[in-house]
Amino acid sequence: MAITAPLSTGTAAEVVRRRLEGGGPDVSGWMFRLSLLGALSFSILVLGILLVDVFTGGWSVLSSRLGDFLSGTLRSQAADAGIFQGLRGSFWIGVFVVVLAFPLGVGAAVYLEEYASDNRLTRFININIRNLAGVPSIVYGILGLAIFVKSLGDFTGGRSVIAGGVTLAILSLPIIIITSAEAIRAVPNGLREAGFGVGSTRWEVIRHHVLPYAAPGILTGSVLSLARALGEAAPLILVGAVTGRLGSSEGLFDVGALDERFTAMPNIITFWAGLPDPDFRALTAAAIAVMLVFVVLANSGAILLRNHFDKKR
Repeated sequence: MAITAPLSTGTAAEVVRRRLEGGGPDVSGWMFRLSLLGALSFSILVLGILLVDVFTGGWSVLSSRLGDFLSGTLRSQAADAGIFQGLRGSFWIGVFVVVLAFPLGVGAAVYLEEYASDNRLTRFININIRNLAGVPSIVYGILGLAIFVKSLGDFTGGRSVIAGGVTLAILSLPIIIITSAEAIRAVPNGLREAGFGVGSTRWEVIRHHVLPYAAPGILTGSVLSLARALGEAAPLILVGAVTGRLGSSEGLFDVGALDERFTAMPNIITFWAGLPDPDFRALTAAAIAVMLVFVVLANSGAILLRNHFDKKR
């Protein structure tokens, strides 16, 4: 009986690799990898072309009258028009989404994943939340019109920023719940068991172990929902966003304008894009560029917080 010498670690690994790969090159794997790389490259190329087109089209406005453009109000003449009122409306809508949708969404996700038992009612609620995430935004606009404009008009001021902000907060809520629940579900059970093993209560385990571990995923989903809310125009049109001239021009942080007529950046961009005057094309591109910067800043804040929690984790 022949005795073979033991193979070295490198040789054994090479033999195992050849046997797993069938002895030949992995052509299908390379083709699949190449197709993924091609799809990624094509997506980046399209995005780059769109960004170049937007900033090139609006550069004449951004380079010559950026200050007046940001502080100006809606006008019928392109040379005098600005987007301050749209920035103010989008800012307060974002505030409503952050204040209302974020805590409610994360709290609902925590309850569904950590406290609720796995029964028919819980499964029914989860299915409906996922269905609500796919409902067209115009349906939420109809909901806001019926409830926050007409039924609760005395409280919200009717067609006001309050009605628009609460409507978009409800629109963002299912997405926040789903992404937060997925992030919480991805937390290893070993963390929970370790906390329970040293005598921690369920709330202490959730607060000190589960939420810090799931925070990066929760922040990513929350910022994506905020970006969607800031880009919606159809619900705001139904709840009262205007595209004409607004009489008042209060400061950005003036809460007294919350119960008055308003406009937002998506509505201004949609309105200007449909005007036949070619001078408004540059204004449209400039407004899109400003909104992109606004969304990038919000994403940057979320990335910083995510990296902070990643280091702590």
